[in-house]
Amino acid sequence: MTRIVSFLPAGTEIAYALGAGTLLVGRSHECDYPPEVAHLPVVSRPALDLDGLSAGDMDRAVAERLQGGESLYLVDEGLLRALSPDVILTQDLCQVCAPSGNELTRAVRDLPGSPRVVWLSPQTLEGIEENILAVGEATGTSRAAHALIIENRERIERVRNAVAGASIRRVAFLEWLDPIFAAGHWVPEMIGLAGGHDPLGKAGAESLRVTVDAVRTGAPEIVVFAPCGYRLEQAVELGSHLPAFPGATIIAVDANAYFARPGPRVAEGIELLAHLFHPDRFAWPHRSRPWQVLAGYIR
Repeated sequence: MTRIVSFLPAGTEIAYALGAGTLLVGRSHECDYPPEVAHLPVVSRPALDLDGLSAGDMDRAVAERLQGGESLYLVDEGLLRALSPDVILTQDLCQVCAPSGNELTRAVRDLPGSPRVVWLSPQTLEGIEENILAVGEATGTSRAAHALIIENRERIERVRNAVAGASIRRVAFLEWLDPIFAAGHWVPEMIGLAGGHDPLGKAGAESLRVTVDAVRTGAPEIVVFAPCGYRLEQAVELGSHLPAFPGATIIAVDANAYFARPGPRVAEGIELLAHLFHPDRFAWPHRSRPWQVLAGYIR
């Protein structure tokens, strides 16, 4: 039986979505969905204690450590060796998101059996699909991977049809507070499919540090606040410190569930944006309510 260790929350979600969750034997400290993963041994932890720091202090602490050539994560090499994985899921996209590069290469180098390392580093929605296929191939669940991609495409097409012909919403999608970061990677594509446009967002590129004035110049109707690594409750708390954006509805969302983790719930994230942008055209089809209006109202 294949033994999988996941250093990446999105990888863990993909494995479970494909029916390979029972093959997981270890996880990162950030892998928290689905809830069943809680019982798995934790193979990586943060090297920095950021509890109690402001958004700006967090950014500075992370930047200082990276500039010093140090990793943001500590890998439990002894536990990793004991778990003896056949497959390791990780990423090489963002040093802040999960172990990557040198620290993981060093940890894997001396493992017995030379486990297969599957790098999940998408820049676009197409890249997310490729990742799902890669996990499917590595875990013997390729048929489920193809089925998941087809299902997500069908859901996205329903959104596209629902918002077709609607006025394009002017959007600012913010991924951090201090400094402010505009969305990159796959998020601008999600916004476009949901009937919005973020002039600051760069599809397929890194998230971009921007000024408050730049956001205001775009005259957004809707500001979506999705701080990377945060769930809804944390986003609401941090969002209370956002500057004013006159005329805009400000909405905090669950970034971890729908935007920061490029995994199987990407279609649901597009559905969420479509409902926030065009509630008269697309009803939220799920029981959960992963958003909260912080200012203004949804027109």
